[in-house]
Amino acid sequence: MKHTKIYGIALIIGTLGGIITMVFHPTGHDLLNQPDEIARRNELIATAVHVLAIISLPITFFGLLGFCRRLGLANPLVSLGLIVYGFGSIALMSAAVLSGLVGPVLTRKILEADEATKKILSAILRSNYELNQGFDKIFVVATVVAFILWSILLLKKSRFMQLTAILGFIIGVLSLVGVFSGHLRMDIHGFGAFIFAQSVWLILVAIFMIRGESRD
Repeated sequence: MKHTKIYGIALIIGTLGGIITMVFHPTGHDLLNQPDEIARRNELIATAVHVLAIISLPITFFGLLGFCRRLGLANPLVSLGLIVYGFGSIALMSAAVLSGLVGPVLTRKILEADEATKKILSAILRSNYELNQGFDKIFVVATVVAFILWSILLLKKSRFMQLTAILGFIIGVLSLVGVFSGHLRMDIHGFGAFIFAQSVWLILVAIFMIRGESRD
C-alpha cells in the first residue's frame, strides 16, 4: 500500500502528543493550592496540554486508519477495531475538554469566589472530575478492545508484529482487569501508565508502517 510511511509518522506524532500531555499534566493541587501567579501559570499549562491532546487524537486516528487499510478494512475485526477506537477517541476528547478547558475555568472561579459560591463551584468541579473519570474509562476499554482485535490478525504476520500482538494482548488483558477491578485508577499515575503502555504499542505499529513490511 502506498503512503504507509505517512501513516506511521502520523502515529508517532499523535503518540508523542499524548505523552507530552501526561508529562506536563497539572494536578488539582497545582491549580488550587498554589500562590496565584503559579496557579495561573498552571492553568495555562493545563489548557495547553489538553489542547495538544485534542489535536493529537485525529492525527493518531489518521495513522491507525492507514494501519487498518494495511491490514485490510474488509476484514470485520479490522473495521470493528477502528470503529471501537474511534468511539474511545470521542470519549477521550470529551475528557480533555472537561479537564483542560472547563476545569481551569472552574478552579479560577473557586479561587476568586466568596465562601458560599465556593461550595457550589466545588460541587460542580467534583462532578466535572467524575465525568472526566468516566470518559477516561471508556477510552481505556475501547482502546484495548481495539488492540486485542488487531493483535489477533497481527499473529499471522512477521515475527516483529507477532511480538507486537503479544504485547497488545498483555496490555489489553491487564488494562481490562485493572479497570473492572478498580485497581487501574484514572488519576495522573494510573491513566498516565496506561498512556505510556499504549504508546509503546502504537510506536511499534508505526515502525511496522514506516518499514512497509510486506511479509504476511
